[in-house]
Amino acid sequence: MIEFEKVWKRYAKRGDEWALEDVSFRIVPREMVFLLGSSGAGKTTLLKLITLEEQPTTGRVVAADFASDEISRRDVPFLRRHCGMVFQDFRLIKDLTIAENLAYCLRMTGTLERGVISRAVARVLQSVGIYGKRDRFPRELSGGEQQRAAIGRALIHEPPIILADEPTGNLDGATGAEIMELLQRLRLAGAALLIASHQEELAQRYGTRTLRLRDGRIVEDRVLRRIGAEIA
Repeated sequence: MIEFEKVWKRYAKRGDEWALEDVSFRIVPREMVFLLGSSGAGKTTLLKLITLEEQPTTGRVVAADFASDEISRRDVPFLRRHCGMVFQDFRLIKDLTIAENLAYCLRMTGTLERGVISRAVARVLQSVGIYGKRDRFPRELSGGEQQRAAIGRALIHEPPIILADEPTGNLDGATGAEIMELLQRLRLAGAALLIASHQEELAQRYGTRTLRLRDGRIVEDRVLRRIGAEIA
């Protein structure tokens, strides 16, 4: 679950200009919510507030039962394990194989037993359909395969929340559709998804709801289909 309660965000270098103004909404499991808006509308800032890469100036953000006004610094890494991040540019480590990229995430968060890591990596790569490419390097994969690997990395801790920043932005239409179908399966399996995008057609095709940002404010909160509904 993700909840914003009257959140305002201002960066010191911008003076009196607000990046976000009076933002309130709630996202529950099995929702796929598209965060729509032009460049500079505040989409990236909003995503950073969920993982506490940024702190709200005022107001409260709750993600997976971690609240921005209550969480201790040592618990922030635990919050981030509950939030899988998917980026437009994949952000895979170029000198590691796909399996090593996922294993690295586990080791960095304290999972060191080889058997546990191996089983987790195999499970996730099978779920995103690229287990056969596990020993390839990112440069040896297509854009769609790299994004599948990036989604696998986001899933390695089995997070209840998936955050995606323009996940199909670098992909052609057919490959982008495959990635959206994969994200759709994650929603139906119980995840809460928030996808920052400027592609209205994706929101209409796959979303359960849209939040539209303009100049840091939510100007529209629109339900597209009921939670749990299959996409025809």
